[in-house]
Amino acid sequence: MKRANYWIEKLELIKHPEGGYYREIYRSNERLLQNALPQRYSGDRNMATSIYFLLDGNQFSSFHRIQSDETWHFYAGTTLELFILENDEKLDHFLLGQDLECGANLQLTIPRNHWFGARLIDKNSYALLGCTVAPGFHFDDFELAERTKLVKEFPQHHKIISDLTFANNNQR
Repeated sequence: MKRANYWIEKLELIKHPEGGYYREIYRSNERLLQNALPQRYSGDRNMATSIYFLLDGNQFSSFHRIQSDETWHFYAGTTLELFILENDEKLDHFLLGQDLECGANLQLTIPRNHWFGARLIDKNSYALLGCTVAPGFHFDDFELAERTKLVKEFPQHHKIISDLTFANNNQR
């Protein structure tokens, strides 16, 4: 089995603000004009984008949300836990990985404007994923959760929110 550093070097991944590493691999050259998009978008958007994304060891994807649906695809490594906070204050828990017998999925779509975060089950491994966003990802559409505000909104889920957010929005 390859190690995380292999993928980071070969795929030329860089640090991601939400945690882990990434590199954009596709951005459609066709654009959707702002007047054809829902009002939540601040400008034109590419039709779709995709990235490689990798979490290693104790890294996690901090709770964040974006304005588009995002599909995560599992490629290699260990199973990942993905948590989605629903607008009705429910917490959904999914597994992303190859262990289908244990309920894991090879891909999963997170609905737009939902807070979500992820972590590895095996802290001695890594997970290599792909993330596809349509309309395409733009950092204007990205919001990293502030721990205190998210706990105030979802107090019953304070433990997982504390586990999957950065203190003062600074990466660990």
